[in-house]
Amino acid sequence: MFINHTFKATVKWEIKEGESTQNPRTFSRNHEVLIDNKAIPLQVSAAKTFRGDDSLYNPEDLLLSALTSCHMMSYLYVCAQNNIEVLSYTDNAEADLEVEASGSGSFKTVRLKPVVTIKDESQKDLAKSLHIKANQLCFIANSCNFPIVHNATIVVK
Repeated sequence: MFINHTFKATVKWEIKEGESTQNPRTFSRNHEVLIDNKAIPLQVSAAKTFRGDDSLYNPEDLLLSALTSCHMMSYLYVCAQNNIEVLSYTDNAEADLEVEASGSGSFKTVRLKPVVTIKDESQKDLAKSLHIKANQLCFIANSCNFPIVHNATIVVK
């Protein structure tokens, strides 16, 4: 049995005075993303490489953050199922985007590099292995068509 959930987002952009979409080098890429039932809209732009505002989030940032966040939540879930007490979790994830001369592109690899601190030394190997199960459960990872590599470090405190 499947349970379907619908998520909604609204994107708002408008041309600024003096700009024109006839010249793709001159118009602003800044826009607002409103997520259904969320009070604070996201201020988004293109990546600096693509003529965006580097101080704002970009779609590539948001994809990578969705992956690492979803993986962490899936990982904490499987740790709880296995009675592993996680004290902290930090991930410095990286994503490789390949852009063709035509302007088309895609992510080729994402590397998740979580550093997980657990309480019990005897659970260290299990804690490391659970990243595989977490990846299998992660909704975002299951929606991607590129490899997601896990280079986890488990620390005991």
